[in-house]
Amino acid sequence: MALNIPGLVSLSAFFTFTLATGIWASWKSKKDQRNRNPTEMALVGGRNINVCIGLFTATATWVGGAYINGTAEIVYLPSKGLLWVQAPLGFALSLVIGGIFFVNPMRSKNYVTVMDPLQETYGNVMGSLLFIPPLLGEMFWFAAILASLGATMRVILDIGGSLAIILSASTVILYTLLGGLYSVAYTDVIQLVFITLSLWVCIPFAMVNSATESIYYTATHEYYQDPWIGKIEKQYLGRWLDDFFYLVLGSIPWQTYFQRVLSAASPGQARFISYLSGLGCFLMAIPSVLIGAVAASTDWNKTSYGLPSPYERGESAMVLPFVLHYLCPAYVSIAGLGAIAAAAMSSADSALLSASSMFAHNIYRKILRKQVLGYSIQQLCCQVRCFSFRTGANTFCIVTEERMVWVGRDIKAHPAPAPCHGQGHLPPAQVAQSPIQPGLEH
Repeated sequence: MALNIPGLVSLSAFFTFTLATGIWASWKSKKDQRNRNPTEMALVGGRNINVCIGLFTATATWVGGAYINGTAEIVYLPSKGLLWVQAPLGFALSLVIGGIFFVNPMRSKNYVTVMDPLQETYGNVMGSLLFIPPLLGEMFWFAAILASLGATMRVILDIGGSLAIILSASTVILYTLLGGLYSVAYTDVIQLVFITLSLWVCIPFAMVNSATESIYYTATHEYYQDPWIGKIEKQYLGRWLDDFFYLVLGSIPWQTYFQRVLSAASPGQARFISYLSGLGCFLMAIPSVLIGAVAASTDWNKTSYGLPSPYERGESAMVLPFVLHYLCPAYVSIAGLGAIAAAAMSSADSALLSASSMFAHNIYRKILRKQVLGYSIQQLCCQVRCFSFRTGANTFCIVTEERMVWVGRDIKAHPAPAPCHGQGHLPPAQVAQSPIQPGLEH
């Protein structure tokens, strides 16, 4: 396949527009900074983020590249199906529960990071130790996001994944360095709108393709594979519940979430943002569910992809870009690629800002240098974001080399070993195709 020049140009234009938005937001934050605490401006937007902007950025934080790719993959897998897609409902409930029980006390006490109440209760030494798990979480999340984007661009644009990663990561780190939460929040608006419009534009073309059977029929009837609705067998109900409660409860104590609600002007606005962003996360999964259903309803032998199917080749993790590339016209698939790029960037910038904020506020300011000027804090944030990028890039290289990231595995060059008994109680036929279940990246 030749290099897709129009797609590369379109993607470059999208990156440029996103960067311009981030630079404008940086200028706006500096203008608003005159009468506000510079530290709070960098970390929580001066606690003056517009409700609408807050809603968009809170939703975009969770709707990342792994979220939309993983949702489509689980729907497509014959051993899983729609009933095993837990991330949309799990994330939605976590945001609602967070809004009910945690947002009001956190915002009313004007905390800056999720680590503040822990540091108050257990002291600075324990607080510094508790910082390590979220830091590692952000790094591996960042690596998974970059990997998903690189694998998608290899399919649609036929360019190296490393080039795609460098382009997107450079854009993200530049506007995050310039404007902090302001830049991240305003670019999230652009990215979320682009995700929504692009994926919905692609779906009709994929559904009416001659190689695709009606998803209404294949939902309950076996055609090319098992019905994509899926089923939860009694012996796996415990596994389903365990994953679900992990998603619901494990998605609450994240700095990326609290950074959004703590930037609201009041506790009431913070709760409102939390509730509605939960609904937004749920609704944003619908396009991915439909794309996964289309993939399960497609005779791949009628496409240029051919046989065996993605499931048989061990490439189920790439099913969303495969649908965009093989079932949609070229100009439409480019729009879908933009959606994936936007989703990846909206989560990547959150990971960078989250890690740098916790280090700057909870470690540097409260432990290493208790008397530090606000301007120095902002300088440290820039240095830590650069450190976060380097660590994330190194983590990506290590993880992809060992074939542990859930996307982009080269099955032909590195055959996956046979499942062992230590992988759990699922039989080999139903072991997930990815080392970690898609949608659980948070």
